[in-house]
Amino acid sequence: MPKFRRPSRAARVLVPGAVAVVLLAGCARGSAATPVGASPAAGSATPGSPATVTPDPGGTVAPGTLLVTDFGSDTVTFVDPARGATGSVEVGTAPYGLAVGEDGRAWVATAEGVAVVDTASRERLALVPYRTDTGPVTTGEYRGGGMGIALAPDGRRAYVGVNVPGGNGALEVVDTAALKVTDVVPVGRRPFDVDVSRDGSEVYATDHDSFDVTVVAAGTLEPRRIEVAPYGTEGGLGSWLKPHYTAVRPSDGKLLLPFEGERLAVVDPRTGRTAIEPMTANTHQHGTTVTADGTLLTVGTGPIDPDADEGPSLTVRTPGGAERVYPLEGPHESVAVSRDGRTAYVTGGFTRDGYWDGLTVVDLGTGDTRRLPAGSRPLGIAVL
Repeated sequence: MPKFRRPSRAARVLVPGAVAVVLLAGCARGSAATPVGASPAAGSATPGSPATVTPDPGGTVAPGTLLVTDFGSDTVTFVDPARGATGSVEVGTAPYGLAVGEDGRAWVATAEGVAVVDTASRERLALVPYRTDTGPVTTGEYRGGGMGIALAPDGRRAYVGVNVPGGNGALEVVDTAALKVTDVVPVGRRPFDVDVSRDGSEVYATDHDSFDVTVVAAGTLEPRRIEVAPYGTEGGLGSWLKPHYTAVRPSDGKLLLPFEGERLAVVDPRTGRTAIEPMTANTHQHGTTVTADGTLLTVGTGPIDPDADEGPSLTVRTPGGAERVYPLEGPHESVAVSRDGRTAYVTGGFTRDGYWDGLTVVDLGTGDTRRLPAGSRPLGIAVL
């Protein structure tokens, strides 16, 4: 069992300049989508070019194809796990998270709005602008606009966490048929991740800079805050010890939030209570996902304190708590798993410095890894 240590503030707090954000005024955006090729209406975002590239024969997507968001560009990239990128589609500035529905449409959170991509024809169908005022469109770690995004189980709503530089964020609700934002719910600061309960009754925004998860009732859209801070909140915005991404455990709907390769916060969204379980990687952790059988995969980005912490890794944790840690070369951000559960794909984008333009492919049986060039600072990932 790893030792739970309380890191010193000096070792685990960002230098002040690293969290400085320029506060810029901006215009409020409209709420209706603009289809590609149409003239933009007043108050709506201007769409980019379709940039349709390399469609699959017959308009189908090859099984196992990956889709990544290019946080360093304005595209999403299709990736063949065997041979690399096969084409890109322009979606909007600095795309972050994505969610893919059963109809093959991908919903991509960009700095400008939610892009809708047909993954079969490989074209952007629309860009749904945010209602929330996020200031001028920018790029980089602290840019305003969409971050985490998730679809309701029935596909009728998309939920996107919108970052407002210097203030609290919002959860915007997109009607996926009408292609417009219908509701805006206040959440905490920098909603890195958005998840939905298996029955669709609740939405969870993981608010990085306010040490919490906002639980939103899908029916009433009433929000409530659950603090998730197993190390406390010392250091505030400068602290490293904040929640990043959440996975919803299939067996009971509890929320799983990894911290530092040392502590797994298991949050009951109904009661707000948090239990802590030990983890073993001893590294700063970001992206996480869970498989249908409850196996948790978590990305370790590398040490905060090189004298005390381990390097980048991928942790695979069984439902019973046994862990296997796979070392990785360099920082990574998000992870997805192949349909057969044998392979993990870890994006090299990373929200901070040290990112690279590719994926690491991990054979979960042998532990073998290989690096695959793909996209520009790939961040979010989905298996099509």
